[in-house]
Amino acid sequence: MADASFTLDIWYFAGLSGDLRKGQMRRRVIAGEPINLGRDDNGHIFAMRDICPHRAAPLSKGCLKDGTVECPYHGWRFGIADGACKDIPALTNDQAMDTEKIKLRTFPVREDGQLIWVYIGSNPKDTSAPQIEPPHFPFAARKPAIDDHVILNCHVDHAVIGLMDPAHGPYVHRQWWWRSERSIHEKSKAFEPRERGFTMTAHSPSSNSFAYRLLGGKPITEITFQLPGIRTENIKVGSKTVLSFTAVTPIDANRTEIRQVFFSNHTLFNTLSPIIKVFAAKFLRQDSDMVDLQQTGLKFDPSLMLVEDADTQAKWYFALKKEWAKSRADNRAFKNPVKAKTLKWRS
Repeated sequence: MADASFTLDIWYFAGLSGDLRKGQMRRRVIAGEPINLGRDDNGHIFAMRDICPHRAAPLSKGCLKDGTVECPYHGWRFGIADGACKDIPALTNDQAMDTEKIKLRTFPVREDGQLIWVYIGSNPKDTSAPQIEPPHFPFAARKPAIDDHVILNCHVDHAVIGLMDPAHGPYVHRQWWWRSERSIHEKSKAFEPRERGFTMTAHSPSSNSFAYRLLGGKPITEITFQLPGIRTENIKVGSKTVLSFTAVTPIDANRTEIRQVFFSNHTLFNTLSPIIKVFAAKFLRQDSDMVDLQQTGLKFDPSLMLVEDADTQAKWYFALKKEWAKSRADNRAFKNPVKAKTLKWRS
């Protein structure tokens, strides 16, 4: 079922603003691309390939000097703006060499509120500006109330469809305080296409969702998914909001990072956030444990099944991914293949 390729020509979540201080660099691997993500002394974010073309040392282990990244191995320096080699210290004065012909790949990067995005294009030599902007979440400008992450030992496709699977909760996440087999009942939710994905339209949470009742009042939630792997749940309780932001980011063909961040102006949620964080972390790790268990079967490359309606969101994901790749190849506008529909399942 999993496609070994990744969604390209799109923005990937790369981290939170607080991950990088001025003058700091960090290595990220996104969709198989080693990336040196850094913040210069002026506070600007940059992203470049994290492999020195000389002897392959990771530049993220070097240092920043006057708008350049210095390699820790031989001191080669590369401009953070254009990736061009600015200096090779080993050259003598009479050894003429146009070092700027040596260039590292740089990646478009955006910092929007607390979210950092890196654009991964399909053509490494294409230096033109991206035709799309990263998704914008105004409420994510707030300081995160909860931030957690886990590495799943699977291809991103399995991580994504596991995230959007509505039927596994009473089994993988079975708890006395959450959901049990006895609480399973039929559900009906309306979906509609949105930008590069789809949304479960605003609705009152299910009666067996104890966590929502902690917020008091009458919560209304809207859950949205969009390529390449961004899931948000926007929960409203009167004038208060809780935004659950989840990014599913491929590292390579066999590893995927899930990072879940909550933003809130809900006083009770923020007060209880240390406790909620414990339960949210348990949920993520239950999913991780199930993925590891799933690998015992996947290693035999079995044919897998998707059923209606519980797995329709997974079908939409594959259709979205296929159409995105085709629209890029054909150099045309993306046509969302998702049609408005009410889905029913038991959970």
